[in-house]
Amino acid sequence: MHRRRVAAGLAGALLASFALALYFGDYPVGLPEIVRSLLSPITGHADKGVDFIVLQVRLPRAILAVLSGAAFALSGITFQTLLRNPLASPDIIGIAHGASAAAVFCIIVLGWSGLAVSFGAFAGALLTALAIYLLAWRGGINAFRVVLIGIGVAAMLVAAISYLFTRARLNEVQQAMAWLVGSLNASRPGDVLVLGAAMLVLVPLMATFIRGLDAIELGDDTARALGARVELARLGLMLVAVGLAAFATAAVGPVGFVAFVSGPLARNLLRGAGRGFLHAALVGSLVMLVSDLVAQHSLPSVQLPVGVVTGACGALFLLWLLVASGRSGRVN
Repeated sequence: MHRRRVAAGLAGALLASFALALYFGDYPVGLPEIVRSLLSPITGHADKGVDFIVLQVRLPRAILAVLSGAAFALSGITFQTLLRNPLASPDIIGIAHGASAAAVFCIIVLGWSGLAVSFGAFAGALLTALAIYLLAWRGGINAFRVVLIGIGVAAMLVAAISYLFTRARLNEVQQAMAWLVGSLNASRPGDVLVLGAAMLVLVPLMATFIRGLDAIELGDDTARALGARVELARLGLMLVAVGLAAFATAAVGPVGFVAFVSGPLARNLLRGAGRGFLHAALVGSLVMLVSDLVAQHSLPSVQLPVGVVTGACGALFLLWLLVASGRSGRVN
């Protein structure tokens, strides 16, 4: 019952935030106008000005915020659950850095832009995840080893990005930095379609592989004794989590800390009542959408990238987590 109440509360907050995202802007649109505009493809009612603002500007941005937030959150909670470590999220262990390094390489060295950069970022995330997995493999996967190797790989990729900046022209650096921060300012309907289609495939796959978590959480030796295919289930979940992070990063850039904070926040709300994958997805969507609202409207005549807001809040959460773990003597 508690799980349902938490889910209902998060869903209600997300719906309210979505309505605010369609309302707020330089040209406020009232709720009746929003409803008429959303129903215009069915009813035939048209107001070109309102329809353009709602359907072509604000709606794709809000949907992309919801989808990307959920994708980052599901990816983060999957890594954190598999590796039993709250630091094991894509933006901490190097996967987002792989996407960033690939995107910067595409912009500065190859001269790519637009959708091509997104595909490059997707490939970079996958290759980085594969490298971390292979480097961490020693007859199996050890969580502590994955986190340490991931942090090391992330540091190397940051150095590679810095080197690429030293050989870039000013306009290339500006373009790369705009992508690196993570932003919804250039949201396109095509990004929504690609990310939505990816999630339609990956989320059901994740739901299938999650069934193997019960055995994995007993420990590898016990799970194998029970006949569970531990490495297959772990590898499947990791591939799905990497895919979600890669597609979300390709759509909106490496928005920091959404993957990191969503799982722990969801589990705190649940107070230990279950793993909280659905709740983490709702938290991730809510964090992304509210952060984008703050980024758009906190400063007059300036639209900040959403990554600025999530980065600031996520850094504070990381400091709190480290202080709390220091008092208890461990990070779990």
